[in-house]
Amino acid sequence: MQASLDAESIHRWIHAAADALGKRRAEIDELNVFPVPDADTGTNMEQTVRAAADALATTPVVSTAQALRTVASGAILGARGNSGVILAQLLRGFADAAHDAERWGPDQLRDGLQLGAQDATAAVAEPVDGTILTVAHAAAAAARGPGSMAELITSAVDAADQALSRTPTQLAALARAGVVDAGGLGLVVVLAALAEVIVGAPIRLTVRNRLTRPAALLQGEREGGSSEFGYEVQYLLDAPAVRDAQITELREELARLGDSVVVVGTGDGIWNVHVHTNDVGAALETGLQVGRPYRVTVISFADRDPAPTGTGVAVVAIAPGRGLSHLFQAEGVYVVDGGRTGRPTVDEVTAVVQATGAANIVLLPNAAKANGIAEAAADAVRAQGLTITVVPTRSPVQSLAAIAVHDSARRFDDDVVAMAEAAAATRFAEITVAKAESLTSVGICQAGDVLGLIDGEVVEIGRGLVAVAFSLTDRLLAVGAELITVLVGEHAPGGVGEVIARHVRERAPLTEVCVYSGGQLDHPLIIGVE
Repeated sequence: MQASLDAESIHRWIHAAADALGKRRAEIDELNVFPVPDADTGTNMEQTVRAAADALATTPVVSTAQALRTVASGAILGARGNSGVILAQLLRGFADAAHDAERWGPDQLRDGLQLGAQDATAAVAEPVDGTILTVAHAAAAAARGPGSMAELITSAVDAADQALSRTPTQLAALARAGVVDAGGLGLVVVLAALAEVIVGAPIRLTVRNRLTRPAALLQGEREGGSSEFGYEVQYLLDAPAVRDAQITELREELARLGDSVVVVGTGDGIWNVHVHTNDVGAALETGLQVGRPYRVTVISFADRDPAPTGTGVAVVAIAPGRGLSHLFQAEGVYVVDGGRTGRPTVDEVTAVVQATGAANIVLLPNAAKANGIAEAAADAVRAQGLTITVVPTRSPVQSLAAIAVHDSARRFDDDVVAMAEAAAATRFAEITVAKAESLTSVGICQAGDVLGLIDGEVVEIGRGLVAVAFSLTDRLLAVGAELITVLVGEHAPGGVGEVIARHVRERAPLTEVCVYSGGQLDHPLIIGVE
């Protein structure tokens, strides 16, 4: 653990934060629902922190305070989108609190969290509860008391994590979609990276998001915009002689022109200005009244795909793995995160169904253990006047078969029948590892034995995963197969999917084989046959 941080530690934190945001970029992008669907919060926050890291890499720094000032300036100049600009202001709070300190200690950390939260809120024309600002204030409040660097940052991250989990209770748009705030999650990731540098070990986060929209429907307006306004305008403003009162007037004038107004400064006369508006010229003229706008970007929301209209047909699937989530989303399917157990709550499923905006819904549970949950969720939404049918898929490969024949242009009842028939016609094999001695339909297995199941029944007990997979594949090929789909689990050996694919091609050259990274936790391999 570190009692304080020096300039080199700041380097490690910012690069770790940028890498952590990069790893979770797509996840954060997919969360944006306030006030309209968005798909670039994670991207914007990563780019903002990357800009800070680049500034550190190209600017000689000799002190901790100078390193923090470089981070803040780089972030503000390179900030992207609403969340990126707010994050940059939070980083500036750390720099302002450090003053000229040679090292960053508990006092500077405590003051930096407090100052960053206050100034970021002041930079936003109309702050809203349940956003990144709420998470920032929770972190600052938790670090107000005495303590070491490790104690303060651990308390701050834990409080931010818990505040993030409460954001759906504070913002109706998040509650309807069943997700936490995207910008808030990004801030938690940045603070957790700082904690890891201070504590010297990864920080365990408890919040799990809920992704409710397929990628095709997350190409909407950017960064928390309103459907009332057609453009996102962002620019840097060179205004070295500007007074605080003029910046306040600038925010107020921009707020009259649109929403999502954020104005933050580097401290040396450069400001990053962000607004959503219908009058691009007026937004620029407002900046001209106090300085020189440059590096202007304008995004037209009309160029983006619209959100659902509240009619038509939607397919919702429970996904027991991240890879499966991406497979389903690529086909326009709404996804419920099954978590580590594959059993989300009824409320979680209901929230996703409601978020589709569709009048007719097909729900795919993907496991026998989730059928009851799916039926309970269906009963709940039927009371709201929606038409919903549960196709009782017992495996993700059955859902993939059903999705392949889905046609929203058909009558809903006919479409459901076609999907149900495709699912029923798909046999599935699963491989798992026994956790304890037990009696199966083919004998007693011991802990560590590899079990092979077909259509939910154990048919093979072995010691090697590949050997059992070959045996199951041969059984399925014996009854004929046009297509074999292999879903590789998170803990499967590397390359095992291609090994099975080669085996199939050798045994049945005319059978098509598709291998996907499913990411499921309970089965290293799932094999489907159509």
